[in-house]
Amino acid sequence: MEARQSRVFRHSSVDAILLLISLTQFAVTILLVADNPNGLWAKLGSFALLTFMMTYSVIIVSHLYSHRPWFVSDKLNAVMSLICSANIAQSVQAYRLAHVRNHHRFNNDRKGPDGTTRDITSTFRFSKDDGHAPLGRYLAFSLWGSISEFAITVATLPKACRVGKSEPLLLELASPKQGKTELRQIQADRLAVLALIALYAVLSWQWVLWCYLPAAAVAFTLVNVQNYYRHYGAQPKSRYANSISHYGRVYNWLTFNDGYHQEHHLRPSSHWSQLPRVNEEYSESFREDGHVVSPVPAVVGFLDFRRVALPAMANEVPGEQVAG
Repeated sequence: MEARQSRVFRHSSVDAILLLISLTQFAVTILLVADNPNGLWAKLGSFALLTFMMTYSVIIVSHLYSHRPWFVSDKLNAVMSLICSANIAQSVQAYRLAHVRNHHRFNNDRKGPDGTTRDITSTFRFSKDDGHAPLGRYLAFSLWGSISEFAITVATLPKACRVGKSEPLLLELASPKQGKTELRQIQADRLAVLALIALYAVLSWQWVLWCYLPAAAVAFTLVNVQNYYRHYGAQPKSRYANSISHYGRVYNWLTFNDGYHQEHHLRPSSHWSQLPRVNEEYSESFREDGHVVSPVPAVVGFLDFRRVALPAMANEVPGEQVAG
């Protein structure tokens, strides 16, 4: 699909599909809590649907939005941030700062002399040695991080959810020029999330307990599985092999080329429709540096039995570190 400009959408009118998905999720979630389904199968169906929508929204919709906000109008982008935040139970603006300005800067780096990684989502961060952390350990620590983030959001409610001195990473990642605007957006996102959860609780606090919160926990876990296998076995110091790609046509058609992850790391500002061209442009460099291609999507990366983990103290491929 080619990117086509419009007067409303900044990069491509095809991004209207992503907008429709976001609005649909927002409406369906409210319908689910309002319906408050009874019976085991109905409850399981509600849980499964909510888990799928939240997972897809984080991995695909909010991820693409965080890199390239869709609208020409800053006001529309601010409103969209509120909707996306409500859909994934966390501030999309905060996610954008952490993902774009931290993860894409340090590219799943190994531990440094201080014993930790600069990339806060690195697969090496929670290991006991210099290798990848075991999947279970990575998921447990990452989920705890998400729970802690939500707890901070609730704790900041008396101060209208403003970002304070207790959150130095967000303050550090905020842009020198647009920092105040970005931090205000985080504040608005957080208030939107808490307001929606309060509405859900009024409609059915039971649904919040047995469906919404468990679905959010499972969704965050699946997102972390996705991130783990997007980088497990890749070479952090290689510009052309620091992440894993999957080129299945059906998957990439359904996920707006999400499988082109090495291409995305190489050109994080490129529109999703241009990633196959990035692959063509750098295909020779990918081969030379040993870029790993998975036969399955990252969210089920554990099915890629041939994948070889990068061992502790491995001799990594020398290459230029990329700043996103």
